[in-house]
Amino acid sequence: MACGRMAAKRKRGALAAGKAKRARSAPSAGEAAPEGGPRDGSIPPQEYSIPPPVSQGKWKNKERVLIFSSRGINFRTRHLMQDLRTLMPHSKADTKMDRKDQLFVINEVCEMKNCNKCIFFEAKKKQDLYMWLSNTPQGPSAKFLVQNVHTLAELKMTGNCLRGSRPLLSFDPIFDREPHYALLKELFIQIFGTPQYHPKSQPFVDHVFTFTVTDERIWFRNYQIIEEDASLVEIGPRFVLNLIKIFQGSFGGPTLYENPHYQSPNMHRRLVRLSVAAKFREKQQVKEVQKIKKKGTKVLVEEDPTEVVFETPAEEKPVEIQLVKPESKPIVKDKKKLRKIQRKKQKKLFRTEGSA
Repeated sequence: MACGRMAAKRKRGALAAGKAKRARSAPSAGEAAPEGGPRDGSIPPQEYSIPPPVSQGKWKNKERVLIFSSRGINFRTRHLMQDLRTLMPHSKADTKMDRKDQLFVINEVCEMKNCNKCIFFEAKKKQDLYMWLSNTPQGPSAKFLVQNVHTLAELKMTGNCLRGSRPLLSFDPIFDREPHYALLKELFIQIFGTPQYHPKSQPFVDHVFTFTVTDERIWFRNYQIIEEDASLVEIGPRFVLNLIKIFQGSFGGPTLYENPHYQSPNMHRRLVRLSVAAKFREKQQVKEVQKIKKKGTKVLVEEDPTEVVFETPAEEKPVEIQLVKPESKPIVKDKKKLRKIQRKKQKKLFRTEGSA
């Protein structure tokens, strides 16, 4: 019954909306009555329809990006995901995925959400963050290590942009020279570029996403375009992507490219520990060498003939042998103590005499 009432309300609303678009107006006195109308002098109202608002264009590029993560992410990653969803009006959100599930399940999640692109954040050991960019379900996909993450709330930059506005995408010239960078460029364009005439987007271009390659890593920045002089002011967020592998399929498949300069976080931490241990070992060895030097036999240095040059001989004194015992010095006692003792003796004598 409730469903029937709701359907009836919807129909009534649709009819009311349809009627609202129509308006009636009486013709002017100079206009003749329409043929077939009443000839008794009454003028029937003239009906006309109000045209719908003129659309700027049709939304053809139906790119939808699913942005979500696995369990175990920290607060900074969660804020980064929220910032990306804010900057990308064509994105969708989903609940966190269980770490026990295989990555191929993400293709089914994207199909259920009606998304053809995906940004998936994978957390490991509660300290390492990986980002997957994938074209679902055919592929290709790329896996990155995310470093130096700074969110919008953390940076507090002076730049600002309209929510839902379309960004410009700026790429480093190396993206056109290397084949694997050319593939990543196309993937970035399809994922981060807001489709034209998207319902949630605004028809303005007031910020730019930059992808710069430095130190074998991709640096992401977001800048506001100032209208007066076309200068750039950073908005945020910012992060660095270290490419690991590019796969032919979505979240797997044959490897198209593997970064030879990539070093895993586990290996980096291991090398740091080894360097600290090597420094400690070196200090211990220096201490042991110093102990051995101290314990070692001292080498006797031959006498220097020039050592006695500046010595002046002293006069020899005759040795006197004392045969008689020296007199003991008188012990001088404290005069105050002697007086106290004498007073005590006198008091005792007075007491004995008085008792007698």
